[in-house]
Amino acid sequence: MQAYEGFASIYDIFMGDIDYDGWVEYIKKIWEKDGKNPSLVAELGCGTGNITSRLAKKGYDMIGIDISEEMLSVAREKAFEEGDDILYLLQDMTEFELYGTVDSIISICDSMNYITEDEDMLQVFKLVNNYLDPKGLFIFDLNTEHKFKNMLAYNTFAETTEDAAYIWENSYDEEEKINEYYVNFFINDEETGLYERVEECHYERAYSLDEIKGFIKMSGMEFVAAYDAFTFDDVREDSERIYVIARECGK
Repeated sequence: MQAYEGFASIYDIFMGDIDYDGWVEYIKKIWEKDGKNPSLVAELGCGTGNITSRLAKKGYDMIGIDISEEMLSVAREKAFEEGDDILYLLQDMTEFELYGTVDSIISICDSMNYITEDEDMLQVFKLVNNYLDPKGLFIFDLNTEHKFKNMLAYNTFAETTEDAAYIWENSYDEEEKINEYYVNFFINDEETGLYERVEECHYERAYSLDEIKGFIKMSGMEFVAAYDAFTFDDVREDSERIYVIARECGK
């Protein structure tokens, strides 16, 4: 099953504790630190549009890109209800196409970890380089190997709400550097009152910062910085999430 296919309808319920407003403010600070004031921004792996919509409300022209039709359906419905003018595109990050260049590209909430093959990761960076305006920034975050090995691996998490529940099991392959998420969702059917069970299996890969720097260089961009998430501190061995910034070198 395609990642998030069954989860799309309840994704926002279980992600409700994430400080999306704080995440957006952090992205803005990164732009400001580099002297950037982008107008047109594309988000790769936008999901249900939680970051995309918040940036749109702050005056940025937004393009949201995601591989899940179901997630985009939720994003488009929210944009319609809230009056946001956002272009949402159903595309694979490894093959995305834009109508022209953009000022900045972002990818948040570990979407880049879902790319598990070197050639696919390099292709994403090449496409980003192609669609960025001269000196435009690519800002993205990553779950770290420390998080996979020491926080998630072989742990089980569960959560319930009035109308839904999930059980989330993790396993980490240290040789392949792949974390497998096996998730069971139980979603209430309002018409019947019964719960539908949906199973999904997701895979995220851990990348070292040196590997990421290599992809950035091979794509033709330049590495700018990497930070422990939501700070401007250096990446630590025990960082759970990091932010990486790359720059288009000038066409």
